Amino acid sequence: MDRIAALKSIAAQAGRGDLTFPTNVEATLKLQRALSDPDCHVDEAARLVQTEPLLAARTVAIANSAAYNRTGHDVTNVRAAVQRVGFRALGALAAAVTVRQLAGSIQEPGLRAKADQLWKHSTHVAALSQVIARRVSNVDPDTAMFAGIVHEVGGFYVLSRAPEFPDLLEGGADEWLEFGETAVGRGVLLKLGVPAPVMGAIEALWNGMRALPPETLGDTLLLANDLSPVPSPLLERPGMAGLQTVATIDFTVGNGTLAGILLESEAEVRGLEAALA
Repeated sequence: MDRIAALKSIAAQAGRGDLTFPTNVEATLKLQRALSDPDCHVDEAARLVQTEPLLAARTVAIANSAAYNRTGHDVTNVRAAVQRVGFRALGALAAAVTVRQLAGSIQEPGLRAKADQLWKHSTHVAALSQVIARRVSNVDPDTAMFAGIVHEVGGFYVLSRAPEFPDLLEGGADEWLEFGETAVGRGVLLKLGVPAPVMGAIEALWNGMRALPPETLGDTLLLANDLSPVPSPLLERPGMAGLQTVATIDFTVGNGTLAGILLESEAEVRGLEAALA
């Protein structure tokens, strides 16, 4: 089966909701659904988080990052961390664990290298989205971070299925854009129960339509994606010059510029990236 046929096959399965996730991913999805319950109390949320060690560690790490620790006082337990970051950021962290577990199921060295690069790309986009949302577009920063984390989940799913289709990764970005990114991504996002506003933002990213300065969640995500210093390995083309940089995407917003805001927020971006890594 050639690459296009393989992508079409996976996309058809995704469209039907016929998706297979590793056992640990299914367990984290159940946890994520519990955390999204509006009646979930902070004590119950902390208890659920502590059942997943990776999520617990990341929750404390992000609570102590520059983006959330405004007082300079570190928290040392999960309950305090949950209180500080709030349930929206906690949902984003649970999504990060889900995506990371999906990537972790990939064993073949070449595929694992692509998955590692795709995760680095996702963490950069998530961190930049959070800062741009808070400082520039004035959309919810935690929702923006969540969108950044999950925007490439379809790519992780395809990488996890690559051992079944030997020719799946042969070829360039064009086939992925035409037959995989949207068709597979939409099915996986629906299976994960991603909220409609985040789905809409990722659809905007796929369509490539945005305003500058960014005004919406979709604009925010697309700008963060363009500014990421690590590209998606599924979109790399031989000889491609690379993604846009702050030097070529800059504009005035309020009393400053995008370049100035990102410079001021550098510690926050680095802290968020480290907490998500």
